[in-house]
Amino acid sequence: MTAFVKSHGLGNDYIVLNEADLGFRLTPEAIRLLCHRHYGVGADGILLLAAPQSAPFVLRIFNPDGSEAEKSGNGIRIFAKYLFEHGYTRDTTFHIKTKGGLVRVELEKDGDRVRLVTVEMGKASFRSADIPVTGAEREVINEELRISGERVRFSAVSVGNPHCVILVDELDPEEVRRLGPKIEHHPLFPQRVNVQFARASARDRVAILIWERGAGYTLASGSSACAVAAVCRRLGLVDERVTIQMPGGELTITLQPHWGITLHGPVSEVYDGTLSADLLEALKGARST
Repeated sequence: MTAFVKSHGLGNDYIVLNEADLGFRLTPEAIRLLCHRHYGVGADGILLLAAPQSAPFVLRIFNPDGSEAEKSGNGIRIFAKYLFEHGYTRDTTFHIKTKGGLVRVELEKDGDRVRLVTVEMGKASFRSADIPVTGAEREVINEELRISGERVRFSAVSVGNPHCVILVDELDPEEVRRLGPKIEHHPLFPQRVNVQFARASARDRVAILIWERGAGYTLASGSSACAVAAVCRRLGLVDERVTIQMPGGELTITLQPHWGITLHGPVSEVYDGTLSADLLEALKGARST
């Protein structure tokens, strides 16, 4: 049997697996089945503990459409809690290697349980080549995007993965669901893009809605919170420390002078278990669905 853990960060939920224990190939088809909320365990993605299984721990992140992500703020916090509570480390400060770079995590405990995790997410970059965004080399700040006959103003940033931030006067979930997938797949973003609609209500508070690359409309996203905070700071709308409010809850972002980003917030384990023989059989023979 293959063991797994299901956890969430503000409603952004992930399945955590150990590569050494897998009884099947983690193909895109298998990922889609595992993340399916009717036929599988159900999640916004999969976190895989890959070899080597000692610090710095190697994390691979998979979206529910089967694609692989570079970095996830909520995923990293969930993974850090998993490593501590399931016996992979007794340290409360350690490093995790992701496709989007090495990150440092710090755990805050309540007894033997990890309640809060702080992640040093690396540096934000607004340079088009780093995000990436097509066209001339530039900082992608307050540009116009034409999509389905509409025009929106956006800024783009990389925090280890690509983001497109759109400032609005009012947040509308239907607008996010309508425009989000079109922006995600716009040719301006050759590796696709995470999309955030944001409303800055104070120097220390921004409310956002999220369309996540490869996942769709999500309740929360740590890297999205970091991206929005960085863009709002770059535009002079917020101070160094800002609370990002999402449908699933709030995260605190601290911005350093040279665009270093620290993410702080809660994480919760939902349950652990083993994949059944029926599901394992389906995963071994998974085809595109």
